[in-house]
Amino acid sequence: MRIGLIGEAMIELAGTPLERRWGGDTLNTAVYLARQLGDAHPVHYLSALGDDSLSDGLLADWQAEGIAIERIARLPGRLPGLYLVETDDAGERRFHYWRSDSAARHWFASGLDFAPLFDGLDAVYLSGITLALFAAPERKRLIEALAAFRQQGGRVWFDNNYRPQLWSVAEARDAYAHLYAIADIALITEDDEVRVFGDEDGALIARVQAAGCPEIVVKRGAMPALVASDGQLVAIATQPVEHVVDTCAAGDSFAAGYLAARILGATPADAARNGHWLAGRVIQYPGAIIPAGAMLR
Repeated sequence: MRIGLIGEAMIELAGTPLERRWGGDTLNTAVYLARQLGDAHPVHYLSALGDDSLSDGLLADWQAEGIAIERIARLPGRLPGLYLVETDDAGERRFHYWRSDSAARHWFASGLDFAPLFDGLDAVYLSGITLALFAAPERKRLIEALAAFRQQGGRVWFDNNYRPQLWSVAEARDAYAHLYAIADIALITEDDEVRVFGDEDGALIARVQAAGCPEIVVKRGAMPALVASDGQLVAIATQPVEHVVDTCAAGDSFAAGYLAARILGATPADAARNGHWLAGRVIQYPGAIIPAGAMLR
């Protein structure tokens, strides 16, 4: 299976003193997918960077992680976005962004032809943040392209990851409704979904099922995840973590753990267990991307 993840990756500043790293929700998921799947299931990142040395370094790092980069555009004169993350004593984080003039934002606004971008892929993964980075007319074109991709046999995987700084609740509600109608798998952070739609648990799942999504995973932090598929609803408990260092990429890594397990033939319930395991490892380390050795069981 060839998997494409579309979104924006940025330079990350974090720690005391500040250290330079990189991250971004769909990129984090791409890294953790690539580490679990290896060469058997190529992972492609679909985005844009500049033609500067920082962008060169990002591409080199991502290639070293096993991510295919040939679908990443290089825009002359542009730069990657930047964010600074602050983490409190409980591992909860606060983000500050400098991304409005990034290469990816310009690329998303350029009237993309999605057909060649998706060509040859078996699945496309995107998030609510991905959708928010497109202006309304371009977002509509993206959703139409995803619907066409699915009609042609492709799979669409959607994570609702919501950032209120990027767009309005009304915009998110409309876009999410369209995605739930075409997604094969929906990975839903409950708190984010409540902010957008106001419902929880059973009502949330019923709404997304009614839209047409056949496989739904509701992420609820330390509470059990809810997995709805094939007419069944099961709750999968998290694995206790004694010391949480940084919750950054917890949801992104859960998504990667879940999807990787499903690709490799696991049941939805076992896939959720794998998602919990990986997220539990990730939150014990600083930053979005933990050392590869930390993922060894």
